[in-house]
Amino acid sequence: MKIIVNKEMDGKRIDSVIPSCNIDISRSMVQKLIEENQITVNGQKIKPSYKTSLNDEIEINIPEPKQIDLKPQEIPLEILYEDKDIIVVNKPKGMVVHPANGNLDGTLVNAIMAICKDSLSGIGGEIRPGIVHRLDKDTSGAIIVAKNDKAHIKLSEDLKNHKIKKTYIALVRGIIKENEATINMPIGRSKQDRKKMAVDKNGKEAITHFKVLNRYDGKYTLLEINIETGRTHQIRVHLSHIGYPIIGDNTYSNGKNEWGILGQCLHAKALDFKHPITGKDIHIEAKLPEYFSKILEELEGKI
Repeated sequence: MKIIVNKEMDGKRIDSVIPSCNIDISRSMVQKLIEENQITVNGQKIKPSYKTSLNDEIEINIPEPKQIDLKPQEIPLEILYEDKDIIVVNKPKGMVVHPANGNLDGTLVNAIMAICKDSLSGIGGEIRPGIVHRLDKDTSGAIIVAKNDKAHIKLSEDLKNHKIKKTYIALVRGIIKENEATINMPIGRSKQDRKKMAVDKNGKEAITHFKVLNRYDGKYTLLEINIETGRTHQIRVHLSHIGYPIIGDNTYSNGKNEWGILGQCLHAKALDFKHPITGKDIHIEAKLPEYFSKILEELEGKI
């Protein structure tokens, strides 16, 4: 596929020029293709920040999707919203979002494939069909899946531009004195343990807002959390770093687990976004899982 730069495109960044040409490709995908040398200008490698010049010849090579053997599986899922373009489900704790090496079944993708049949977006790549964003294995809650490429591209752009509001509920150890606060600390791969993330001045920007919903017994605090960025393990890393680890988070809480639960008390409670096709405002809530609700009831003296 080739594009010749005209006067309207002249002087603009290439990663904004290409999506403006009515090509079903997002800005982030353009950047990825440039990094993989699949997009050239006048036969030369370029960077995503390259500014086009009149009559530049842009050549785009979009690789064919890799064929994989993913099998639909009939796994019970709570569907919170569904139409011909998207589906939103309440992911249970303990379920991996997408397959990975050595873990090709029992995932959210396998379950969604059984529900949606052949109507999932392929943009997510070889093992992430339809997946726009993700939740950690042991984080429950609302997650959006795209059924077609057009919806996927728009949702991905909205996510990148912070237009999708994600609200979480978390129970942490310790009493947080502030009623509201923002944690703005970059996150990168831990230098001590490559399987973990950590606050790192050389990491990527990570911003987490929280407000206190309740305080219990001088020991625990219930938080409502909104994130501007979506770094791996962001909420868990930020709260642990400031001294308030999430209950049940064995990775970032020094192994303490008062209730002996598997997985952390972190739940994606709500999503607010515009429908990627109709533009309609959508608000969706996912109820707390039973184990989380019971802990709160115990702390509130109801059981």
